[in-house]
Amino acid sequence: MTEHIPWTGRVVKHLPDGVPVKQFGTSENTELLTDYYAPLTVVATEADEGKTIRELLEREFAVSSKLLAAARKSEYGLTINEERVYISAPVKAGEVIRLRQLREQSEDILPQQMQLNIVYEDDYLLIVNKPAGQVVHPTHGHYTNTLANGVVAYWQDKGERYRFRPIHRLDEETSGLVVIAKNGYIHQQLSEQLQQGKVDKRYVAFVYGAPEPADGIIEAPIARDPEQPHLRTVLADGAYAKTEYWSERTFLIGSDEVVQASLVRVKLYTGRTHQIRVHMHSIGHPLIGDKLYYREELQRDLLEEGITRHALHAEKISFYHPMSKEYMQWSAPLPPDFEKLIHLFQGGKESSYE
Repeated sequence: MTEHIPWTGRVVKHLPDGVPVKQFGTSENTELLTDYYAPLTVVATEADEGKTIRELLEREFAVSSKLLAAARKSEYGLTINEERVYISAPVKAGEVIRLRQLREQSEDILPQQMQLNIVYEDDYLLIVNKPAGQVVHPTHGHYTNTLANGVVAYWQDKGERYRFRPIHRLDEETSGLVVIAKNGYIHQQLSEQLQQGKVDKRYVAFVYGAPEPADGIIEAPIARDPEQPHLRTVLADGAYAKTEYWSERTFLIGSDEVVQASLVRVKLYTGRTHQIRVHMHSIGHPLIGDKLYYREELQRDLLEEGITRHALHAEKISFYHPMSKEYMQWSAPLPPDFEKLIHLFQGGKESSYE
C-alpha cells in the first residue's frame, strides 16, 4: 500500500564516530530538508517484512538503479522512519520508507526573460506551447533565445530550483507542446512511457498534394543520409519508424484549381529525428515550407505564400501522470500561420475525402 504522508517526523543527524547523535525537531527538519524535493513515500505492510528498502521502492515506484544510487549518496536520500539507512536495509511492518532527491538547477543555461505560453504546471511537470523559430535546448550557435533559457528564468523568478529536463524535443521550426520534467524521477518515468508507447503524440501538418490513400500507416526505417549526414532518409538498414496519418481537408488552389494541398493529422509511434518530415516526403507529400525535404517539381511558391517555416505543429500529447497515475491530455491550438494558410487556401475550392 502506498501512502503519501506529509513529512513531519524527526531526522537523526549522522555525525562522525564518537560525536553524540543530535536529534532535530520539526522546525529544524524543515531547514535541513530544503535541499530536497518532496519525498517518495511508502509504508511497509506485514507482507513486506524482511524485504529491503530497494525492493519496496522498485515495486511501489519503479525507481531506477541510477536514481537509487544517487539517493544513497546524499544524507537524507534514503530513510526508514527518518533515519538514514543503506539501500539493502530490511523493513518492518508500519515503517515509513522515503526516497528524497536533491534539488538541482541548470547551471550551464543562462536565464533569459521571455514570454512563455504555459499550458500546464504542477510540482512535477511543466508543459509549454513552443512557438516556431525557437530551439528547445541550447546548442552550438544557440546559447540564448531557447526555450530552456526562458524556462530557467521563469523558475528563477519564482525562487524555484529545477533542472531543465525535456522528455522530448521539437525541431526549431516546429511549434507546439513540449513536456518538461521537474526532477529525475519524473523524467525517468515519462521516458519509460515513451519507450513503451504509452505517450500519445499527435501533430497537424500541411502537405503538398493529396495523399493516396487518404489515411495510412508508414512503416519505413530511417537513417542518416550517407551523402548529406545532416539529413535523414528512408534506408533499409535504418532504425524502425512508424507514422500514422489522416487526411482531414484537401484544398484546390489557383485559378486552374489543379494545385493541391492537404491538412493532415499525424500520430507518432516512434520518435526518430525528422520522422514526420522524412516519412511524408517518402510517400511524395512533403510538408509545405520544408526547406530540407521537398521535391523540385512541386509548385512551392503558390503554396508557401502564407508560411515561412515547415508546416508542422505538435497539437496534442497524453500520458499517465507519473505521480497521480491519472491519464491526462493537453492540446495547443493551431498557430497563427496555420490559420493564415487555411484562409489563403480557402480562396480556392475545398474538397474532402468521403
